[in-house]
Parts: sequence; C-alpha cells; structure tokens
Amino acid sequence: QVQLVESGGGLVQAGGSLRLSCVVSGSIASINGMGWYRQAPGKKRELVAGVTSGGATNYADSVKGRFTISRDNSKNTVYLQMSSLKPEDTAVYYCNVYGVLPGGYGMDTWGKGTLVTVSS
Repeated sequence: QVQLVESGGGLVQAGGSLRLSCVVSGSIASINGMGWYRQAPGKKRELVAGVTSGGATNYADSVKGRFTISRDNSKNTVYLQMSSLKPEDTAVYYCNVYGVLPGGYGMDTWGKGTLVTVSS
C-alpha cells in the first residue's frame, strides 16, 4: 500500500520560510507526478505546485517566485520550499502523488496534510 507522510509544517511569521517534505513509501512501479495542494478554512483545495517525472514544474500564480518544488527520485521524496510567506498562505498543505502500481494499476494518493500557519 502506498503511503505519503508530510512533515515540515508549523507556525512562522510573515516573511519567513518553511520547507515541507513528503516521503512516499510502498510498492510503486513508477511515479509520474508529485505535487502540493493546500486548503484554507472555508476554501476549496487548490494546487500550489507540481513536478512531473521529467522535472517540469508548474505553480499557482499566488506562489510564483516565492515557492519552489523539487523532488529527489532516489528518496521518493518531494519538497516544497516556501519563502516570503504571507498570512494568506495559511492552510493545510497536502502532498499528492500519481503514477503506476505494479501490475499496471493507476495510483493517485494523498497525504494526511501538514498545517502551515503564517502570523502577521
């Protein structure tokens, strides 16, 4: 069974930085994409940043220039470096991974989330 474990959330002042990590474990044939989403209270979950197996990245407009997503394929880990944090970045951040399981089955898995709180 594939599991995602996020870490790195916490409380930070506006202008500060945090780095989130998401470790993927389990039997996986291939990982096609990894990403970070967030959900603020009363709002829908939204894509923050994604990275494909080839290294292509995409970002929400609200975080461009402030957040950087990266992945370490050897460790099945995806990171989100967040800088110049703003109070509006406060949310639960979720890791998402999609790919292929042994046997050819598709896989689209979510972590349980890690809370990021940015104080003004």
